Amino acid sequence: MTRLISAGRDTVNYPDRGATAHRPLPAGYHHLRHRTRLGHGRAVFERAGTAVTTFHAHRTSGMRVRADVGAVRPGSKVVVGIGLGPLRIEAPCQVIWTAYEPARIGFAYGTLAGHPECGEESFVVDMDPDGTVWFTVTAFSRPNAWYTRLAGPVVPFLQLRYARLLGHRLRRLAATA
Repeated sequence: MTRLISAGRDTVNYPDRGATAHRPLPAGYHHLRHRTRLGHGRAVFERAGTAVTTFHAHRTSGMRVRADVGAVRPGSKVVVGIGLGPLRIEAPCQVIWTAYEPARIGFAYGTLAGHPECGEESFVVDMDPDGTVWFTVTAFSRPNAWYTRLAGPVVPFLQLRYARLLGHRLRRLAATA
């Protein structure tokens, strides 16, 4: 069942809360959709779903993650550290929706004040009826800080590169027992 956080608890810094849960993505943002085949079978699906919803996949991809819960749930707060050492940027987010379903596990978080971008990103593991397991990153974002505006087209390139890296790392995590 996909659960969307109620509008009364909304603290995100953009008006299109929850838009990664449906199509089309809102206009006025850079859009990203990247899909990676992870493998086949229920075990791969469950390992990948757990790695996504506990931020294990993010952490193994080089991100520093501070979350107020173990497994994500709507309303959870998370701060993702982007960069290295003194050049690390803190990116605060809030979990907008979660999916814990028989063939779909994942979540989306939206940006909060202080995030260098504004928008939303979802991380979803799906299992097709034939048992093929997929990981999809869907996002819409636009600059929210002077340095992300200055970086221009480099930011979407880095977002796609990170989505690919996350898919690669998740494939390895899901393949191991």
